[in-house]
Amino acid sequence: MKRLFSILAITGMMAFGTVNATTNASTTAVTTTVTTTQDDAADAPAEELTFHQELKKRFIEGGPGFMGIVLLCLILGLAIAIERIIFLNLSTTNTKKLTQEVEDALNSGGVEAAKEVCRNTKGPIASIYYQGLDRTDEGLDAVEKAVVAYGGVQMGQLEKNVSWISLFIALAPMLGFMGTVIGMIQAFDKIEAAGDMQPSLVAGGIKVALLTTVFGLVVAMILQVFYNYIIAKIDSIVNSMEDASITLMDLLIRNKK
Repeated sequence: MKRLFSILAITGMMAFGTVNATTNASTTAVTTTVTTTQDDAADAPAEELTFHQELKKRFIEGGPGFMGIVLLCLILGLAIAIERIIFLNLSTTNTKKLTQEVEDALNSGGVEAAKEVCRNTKGPIASIYYQGLDRTDEGLDAVEKAVVAYGGVQMGQLEKNVSWISLFIALAPMLGFMGTVIGMIQAFDKIEAAGDMQPSLVAGGIKVALLTTVFGLVVAMILQVFYNYIIAKIDSIVNSMEDASITLMDLLIRNKK
């Protein structure tokens, strides 16, 4: 629940910032148009916009409807991705170091000392070690079942909310394509109403249609990069968990002897 509130707070802050940026961009565009009309030659260098200004200008031209929804997909997707990246980085453990500490504790102080090492270590691998060590009195079969079951629980925690990122990756370009279709329909409606095929009638609608598609694809590409990083990070942690589980069983077998 705390993570959800954090994501909503980040989303709200970014949304308010976007509204302010949109208002400032509108004012800048009007001022630039008036100045250009008065003196084209003198103000020609001032017409060159930076990348950020050009991006805001194109966003406004694309229309607040679909562009706002696409932007919301980007904000929510980035909020979830950042939360997952922080969680996964905190879940990363030096497996070799932890295994050596558990082995030393088993040899010097027994199972209780090894459990204390796991309690003082963060991450899913330490939690799996603790669950396995906590059932050593029940036999190695019980230890193996506990390790496998708790490993599945930890994997679910690692993959939590990742499906939402994939949803936004698919949704953003679909919204862009929908904006494209609607823009083309509006353009043909203008042609039908005018009864004449004039470029000025359809240029605006087609431009809006293409802008929504571009922004949808850009949002999908940005989120795809974060998604792939998160999946690779999860796979790395899961592989470490599997190796650690096998190592724990070997340690307990040697300790029984």
